[in-house]
Amino acid sequence: MKKEPGFIYRVFLVVGDALAIVASFTFAYYFRIHFDPRPYVFEGDTMDFLFSNFVLLPIWLVILSCLGLYRRTVIDRRARETGRLFLASVLGTMSIISYDFFATAISPHDSLFPVKIIALYAIVVCFIALVLERALIRGIFLLTRKHSKGLIRTVVAGDGENVRQLLVGTPPDSGFKICGVVADSKYIPTEWNRRRYPSLSEAIKRLRPDAVIYAAEDGLEEANKLAIDAHALFYYSPPENSVIALSKDTEFISAVPVIRVRVTPLTGAARVFKRAVDIVSSLILIILTSPILLVVYIIQKCIDFKAPAIYKDIRLTRFNKEFPLLKFRSIRQEYSGLTPEQAFEKMGKPELAKKYREHGDYIKNDPRYTKFGKFLRASSIDELPQLFNVLIGQISLIGPRALQPCELKDYGDRGLLLSIKSGLTGLAQVSGRRDISFNERRALDIYYIQNWTPMMDVSIFFRTVAGVFKRSGAK
Repeated sequence: MKKEPGFIYRVFLVVGDALAIVASFTFAYYFRIHFDPRPYVFEGDTMDFLFSNFVLLPIWLVILSCLGLYRRTVIDRRARETGRLFLASVLGTMSIISYDFFATAISPHDSLFPVKIIALYAIVVCFIALVLERALIRGIFLLTRKHSKGLIRTVVAGDGENVRQLLVGTPPDSGFKICGVVADSKYIPTEWNRRRYPSLSEAIKRLRPDAVIYAAEDGLEEANKLAIDAHALFYYSPPENSVIALSKDTEFISAVPVIRVRVTPLTGAARVFKRAVDIVSSLILIILTSPILLVVYIIQKCIDFKAPAIYKDIRLTRFNKEFPLLKFRSIRQEYSGLTPEQAFEKMGKPELAKKYREHGDYIKNDPRYTKFGKFLRASSIDELPQLFNVLIGQISLIGPRALQPCELKDYGDRGLLLSIKSGLTGLAQVSGRRDISFNERRALDIYYIQNWTPMMDVSIFFRTVAGVFKRSGAK
């Protein structure tokens, strides 16, 4: 899942469409004033016109998105795309005219279209500009793909004619590059024997692919798990004449039907949206909590000037990446940076480690913590520095718990748990924090990953705020 097929292409389409729309309205305005011989009675302000259309761009992008002009099933079919671009040009311009009509009625000001013929020019010019702009972007991407740039490195596994067709019929412009195959020799062209592997696990280990296409009925669940653990995209190619092959969610690679099996809905545009929310939210929260951050830092230094007020705890986030999680130091300096097992061993009480794990990573009156540290943990103030982790993109504001590397052995679904960014808070934390078992927290994290929605994040955020004030589950 490190590469999302077509995502960069769609980003270029969004930017290109926005530029084409602004350029079209500018040209239509300029053409009416300087080239249309018919007289007009208004004083045009080109900069105001340009600014107004730039501000109204979101209306256009919503219309283009609703018409499916950023979906692969549309943009891969030229006739369908062209027809919808014309419809978008008409609807977009009509929407701007409607907005302008109601805006001038509510708050009197100069009309956005002082001469209505500008709107008609804009429809025609916008349609032509969108078609040409998309053709240019498509040509650039085809050229880069022919030079093997930005391709999805793929392993094909399975049996049947679908395997053979994928091997011999996947051109670079598909966006996929087959780099290995796992199949019986009778389904493999002779020239592919050099890139044949005895098992899917071996192929994934050796090649580290971006995607796996599985073309067999047996072993589907195991193959999907291997792909998840490798953070690779997983496609299932159903047998010929299968009812599944006629599903509306089916894509085609070299005329072979494939179905994308998604680990999480948090991909592509959704991931960009969540990242934008993280940046804005963390900035606002850092500003709001800055007095608390400063006061706690000063108190920490007054208690122990030589010890760092903030410590870095190595944790894991998306794709098994390690990062330093920032926290106000609540543990005594001599135990800071040690695992619970190491700390209890150092203080000569190794039996507390077992008790700590059996009680959901908690024991009453934990001797590792300072008195002020206990207050910081009970109030959750110790976690405020993590807002900087969110701001720089190491974690998200909402997400599964950030695991320590030593904890991975306890998670059978570690590939799934590390398929998205870890969070400062999450569903498991607001569902009881320390009051629920280790397995329950894991199940809640997995549920969040597989069922993410923006509204779920909003709910978790407000439940977190309420929990902090009520100190529910804080110990």
